[in-house]
Amino acid sequence: MEPTADPLPRLRALCMALPEVTEKLSHGEPTWFVRRVFVSYADRHHDDVLGFWCAAPPGVQEELVAADPQRFFRPPYVGGRGWLGVRLDVDVDWEEIAEIVTDAYRQIAPRKLVALLGDVNGR
Repeated sequence: MEPTADPLPRLRALCMALPEVTEKLSHGEPTWFVRRVFVSYADRHHDDVLGFWCAAPPGVQEELVAADPQRFFRPPYVGGRGWLGVRLDVDVDWEEIAEIVTDAYRQIAPRKLVALLGDVNGR
């Protein structure tokens, strides 16, 4: 799979488009918060993977890693809590990334903020 152009601006735009999201550096990497962390960029910080880590609904990490280990992984530190690692140094499906980011937001954001999203993608 071919790497995509610098994915950070596109990932940042997806995260910042969600209600009340802020960006801060955490452990030297851009990280997005909605009260708590929901997505953290990973620019080869812990390994040689360019990607991000995010909150995920129960069972999603196992499902996606099993289905496509070239694109998804169990990230260090937070993988044991069900967080998902997503590679951005491969051919990236940005529609899928947008869904993953929105699902991460839904896991962390307060209900009143999640309600602002409406019934996106039938969820």
